[in-house]
Amino acid sequence: MPSGKHKSGRYRKISVRTPGSRVNIHYRERKPKASTCAVYGTPLAGVPRERPALLKKLPRTARRPERPYGGILSSKAMREVMKEKARSFLAKVRGGSQ
Repeated sequence: MPSGKHKSGRYRKISVRTPGSRVNIHYRERKPKASTCAVYGTPLAGVPRERPALLKKLPRTARRPERPYGGILSSKAMREVMKEKARSFLAKVRGGSQ
């Protein structure tokens, strides 16, 4: 009989064939849901869907994209934010010189 912690649904069951050709059930923690964009809510590209303990073992460049707002905004949302920042900066510069 599985112990109580294995009956809850927190762990997923994996069938593993042993060298003696028996099939045993192993229990592994479930993966978290995919990271999403803060603006659009779409899944982020380049961000792995792993548990925090396994993410810590990855190099930093594999954890999230190396661009401004990488791992928080999608590339489309990041482009829009950068355009808005550039436009507001230009408006401030042009407004101050006249």
